Amino acid sequence: MNASEVRFTLVGGPTVVMEIGPLRFLTDPTFDAAGGEYDIGVATLHKTQSPALPPSAVGAVDAVLLSHDQHADNLDTAGRALLPSARYVLTTVAGAERLLLPNVRGMAPWQSVEVSADNGGDLLTVRVTATPARHGPEGIEMLIGDVTGFVLEWEGAVNGGLYVSGDTVWYAGVAEIAERFPHVATALLFLGGVRRSEDEPLLTMDAAQAVHMTRALGIRTVIPVHYAGWQHFVEGREQIEQVFADAALSESLLWLQPGEPRTVTI
Repeated sequence: MNASEVRFTLVGGPTVVMEIGPLRFLTDPTFDAAGGEYDIGVATLHKTQSPALPPSAVGAVDAVLLSHDQHADNLDTAGRALLPSARYVLTTVAGAERLLLPNVRGMAPWQSVEVSADNGGDLLTVRVTATPARHGPEGIEMLIGDVTGFVLEWEGAVNGGLYVSGDTVWYAGVAEIAERFPHVATALLFLGGVRRSEDEPLLTMDAAQAVHMTRALGIRTVIPVHYAGWQHFVEGREQIEQVFADAALSESLLWLQPGEPRTVTI
């Protein structure tokens, strides 16, 4: 692969292997088998799909991009066991304090970490910047805790880099990404439209918010993740496709098949 290409492999849920040259990134590790139940205090989560790959098939991980550690659908038991083997685990400041691992870096919004590796005699460096995220309506942090997204930039990315949303809804903090990273045109969006009941606010982005985000951030390629594999998701692929079709944005969607690598020009 050249420096403008990223190879994505969907493991399941929010878990994606992203290979940029010699560097391997992993989003929110979830590797437990289907059937697990996880009491997270405010709810019990039920896992309905097993991962397409075991941790042993992922290979060495340069950086785990962990949006938050407090929910099992973003970090389950097997995913947690993988963390010490990664070069870096990049997550929230509060998450780093809970995980207490020497390879964990807690990042506040707009802080950056550089991850580098030799790429055929040249040094390839990916700059990872933490971005604002909020796991529900204003004030939800007191109940659910902090989350983060990420922007990845590197020399050779012809379309500005890659945005990884993490579990978030659309709000002013996310809108600021467009001002700071106006050239980023590819986004890995965590969807599912989770809410506790029909009359309560969204806890994760639904397809309608994703359409708004796509337009507001100038995203040309949307890679949906975290919309299947757990019982609490409200919107699946069919609903996402319909909403994007109604908005005349069907061509922006790029779907990953679990376990099948897909190379994308970024």
